Amino acid sequence: MCAKKKEEIVKLDETDIKILKIINDDVRISYRQISRDLGISVGTVHNRIDKMLKSGVIEKFAPILNHKKLGYTLTSIIGVNVEGVSLESWEEEISHNKNVVGIYDVTGEYDAFLIAKFKDTDELDLFLKELLKTDCVERTYTQTVLNVVKEDMGSANIL
Repeated sequence: MCAKKKEEIVKLDETDIKILKIINDDVRISYRQISRDLGISVGTVHNRIDKMLKSGVIEKFAPILNHKKLGYTLTSIIGVNVEGVSLESWEEEISHNKNVVGIYDVTGEYDAFLIAKFKDTDELDLFLKELLKTDCVERTYTQTVLNVVKEDMGSANIL
């Protein structure tokens, strides 16, 4: 088994951070408007964003969906024990499920935790029963979210 390559830490300067904060607030903002707001050239904005895309700091530009408005009112956190296959192959398979919005390898009692969104408890029930039919899933532990206090995975607020 090959060791994973350690993620390279990318150094950002003050201008990069300002650009990230602006596009985090509105991904549709034009490079021209960013250049006006920061007092730098459009070319500089383009080059900085291109550099952050190539280095992987920005992975993609995507809308942030309001799952509740789409009918997905139930969020569950599901601990999973996986036996008999590689964890990575099971995670790759489950990552394609429409309900799964996050997968995390963890330490402790479970191998992975899933964050999943459902329209109702019937959909959650069906998901769990299908999950447990999988030969490699030994057991699950499910918690239902009562209230989302903060959910901001793509936030530039950490800068």
